[in-house]
Amino acid sequence: MKKAVLVLADGTVFEGRAFGAHGETVGEVVFNTSMMGYQEILTDPSYVGQVVTMAYPEMGNVGANPEDEEAGKPHAVGMVVRMLSEKSSNWRAQETLDVYLKWHGVAGIQGVDTRRLVRHLRMHGAQQGIISSENHSPAALAERARSTPGMEGLDLATGVSTKEPYTFTTPSQDVFGGTPRATPPPRFDVVAYDYGLKRSMLQFLVDEGCRVTVVPAATTAEQVLARKPHGVFLANGPGDPAAVKGADRTVANLLGKVPVFGICLGHQILALALGGRTYKMKFGHRGANQPVKDLTTGKVEITAQNHGFAVDDASLKGKAVVTHINLNDGTVEGLSIPDARAFSVQYHPESSPGPHDARYLFARFAKLMAQ
Repeated sequence: MKKAVLVLADGTVFEGRAFGAHGETVGEVVFNTSMMGYQEILTDPSYVGQVVTMAYPEMGNVGANPEDEEAGKPHAVGMVVRMLSEKSSNWRAQETLDVYLKWHGVAGIQGVDTRRLVRHLRMHGAQQGIISSENHSPAALAERARSTPGMEGLDLATGVSTKEPYTFTTPSQDVFGGTPRATPPPRFDVVAYDYGLKRSMLQFLVDEGCRVTVVPAATTAEQVLARKPHGVFLANGPGDPAAVKGADRTVANLLGKVPVFGICLGHQILALALGGRTYKMKFGHRGANQPVKDLTTGKVEITAQNHGFAVDDASLKGKAVVTHINLNDGTVEGLSIPDARAFSVQYHPESSPGPHDARYLFARFAKLMAQ
């Protein structure tokens, strides 16, 4: 196999072998602690502009298939693994991970000491990096990595959002047989803001009896209210929430007029709409094993997460109730604005991939709309 290197902006070099598409790719190098679900991770639009390091040592053993995609293509620009399985051993697999990434033009590097890389990112923070299978000097690659812009100040959500509204009516699928679940007839009309949403989020809304209309990120509050929805859903997405053009003002104009449910980037935008602040985290939360405590019940949930920004809790005093916190670092994981019939969570209740502890939040949204 062709040799490859991963070079970070601080000059640290990791050697390995190329897989997927050969050549070079540059992006913010982050790590994910999930043991499985790499295809859902790669196709999550929240990973636009990022090189994903999988902390679990073996990847690729279940291959790739269309059912596990969260979008029509991978959005991560690169993948780093310790050991790549050359064979697929899952009955749903249609191709290997190597072939899948080649087909979509995504560069990967295997044979990397990912434990060392994850420790480095935890100590020094997520940073720009380059995967290269070309014959360039590490010093030159590090300089190129330093010259590329980081995530702060980047409005990536508007770029990845749908260009035209569309209706979504597909329920979630049984993971073993691909059989549609028995879903109730539509009783709620929901408008979903596409900041880079995952398909499974829409599926779980449909499971709760929602007829979902997906709209571009730049859609105004007036345009949404003209549709007379029962509720508004603020989806996940990539980049800096404070940089998403006009999103905070739009959501502020929706509050109190219709129930609102936000996830991940949508949660951060809701906080900004209230006059709160967000900040860039050192290395973020990415994985399917993040412990979150519900302060209203005392219950602890294991959650799937993917974000590099967080909400400043001090900026929300008197504006919202902090309902959930991350038990690893105490960061804000959930908000509630009862008077405005709005709530949000920083994690991913659609659990794709990840545990199912938080799926009840879709039913909570439906209950809020029913009231």
